[in-house]
Amino acid sequence: MIEKELLNQQSFPTGERFREGLKNIAILGSTGSIGTQTLDVIKGSSNLFRAFLLTAHTNADLLISQAIEFVPEYAIICDNTKYLQVKEALAHLPVKVLAGHQAIIDTVTHPDIAVVLTAMVGFAGLEPTIAAVKAGKDIALANKETLVVAGEIVTALAKQHGVKILPVDSEHSAIFQCLAGEEANPIEKLIITASGGPFRGRSLGSLTTVTREDALKHPNWVMGAKITIDSASLMNKGLEVIEAKWLFDVEADKIEVIVHPQSIIHSMVQFKDGSIKAQMGLPDMKLPIQYALTYPNRIQNDFKRFDFTAYPNLTFEKPDIETFRNLGLAYAALKQGGNMPCIINAANEIAVAGFLNNSIGFLAMSDLIEECMQQINYIAQPSLTDYLNTDKETRIFAQNFIQKLPLKAIHY
Repeated sequence: MIEKELLNQQSFPTGERFREGLKNIAILGSTGSIGTQTLDVIKGSSNLFRAFLLTAHTNADLLISQAIEFVPEYAIICDNTKYLQVKEALAHLPVKVLAGHQAIIDTVTHPDIAVVLTAMVGFAGLEPTIAAVKAGKDIALANKETLVVAGEIVTALAKQHGVKILPVDSEHSAIFQCLAGEEANPIEKLIITASGGPFRGRSLGSLTTVTREDALKHPNWVMGAKITIDSASLMNKGLEVIEAKWLFDVEADKIEVIVHPQSIIHSMVQFKDGSIKAQMGLPDMKLPIQYALTYPNRIQNDFKRFDFTAYPNLTFEKPDIETFRNLGLAYAALKQGGNMPCIINAANEIAVAGFLNNSIGFLAMSDLIEECMQQINYIAQPSLTDYLNTDKETRIFAQNFIQKLPLKAIHY
């Protein structure tokens, strides 16, 4: 039987280590790429941080391994069928094991948690993030879909509850760092850099036969499968454009995407006098993770340092939005507003899942997203319930779309 008694209490017990002055971190999605790197950061600064809450979707084995090493207060496995496996494996430790998505939503409100790092994949991160914001927790945001889907609601709640949203994505962390001390200076333009992914420079025709294995070979970054496919299709940049609108309160026409294959400049800010500030460094997610956890301070680390002589040429080019249509679709969704970004996010999640299981071709993903934008009911001023319903409706439509595709759009 799944443990629920702790969640039914009105208050949580205070952890002993919280009283020792450590900053307690809840990591939502601890078994993913961002989650595992966050644990590396915590391990490197164990005098400052404690992994207080770890969650996984289905990867019970890695969650168990992490819990044994870090001994968090809570370990939550979303997959109810794996609850007993996790519970029995951690029975010898003082770790409270829970299961299910609702357990995450409830536990992020624990009073001892200082920062909630949201690294869950996709739409699943929205409700836990909202619960954490309402509980007054600062958010280290790696789940860009939260702001893509419901940016207006989430940012308004953050202001209402005095919560800081600290970006973890390398691009948004770069902009955040460039804006430090510039609060009084108007932004003329945000410049978000993109590696271009594994298919940069490829023609439209050459992409008709690419496979999931081809798309998962990112040239610079080591990331989870979903975000790697998004990078290959440039949807990742589209989602980042939408996220940037809400993080930094700028309109779409002030956000530019530029392809920078070396991934050394992570993003830039141009101010009204024409001056541009850039944040640079090796492509390593541990640095923006650490900055989000320590903000506004910087702490010493042993991360590899950048050597200018190893990169004598930094190059830039315009993105090819005719070949990689997802970026243009994301801009269109942002400009239309309402629930349209929610629609493209849900459609894209189904498209990527379909591509990863060989149910849809690479180029057909854009066709699916565009069809959803045209067919799903548009709502100009959606509520949270509207977003939840839109997400569900879009996923059903997108799944049906894939099932009706001709074989040439599916097989290679």
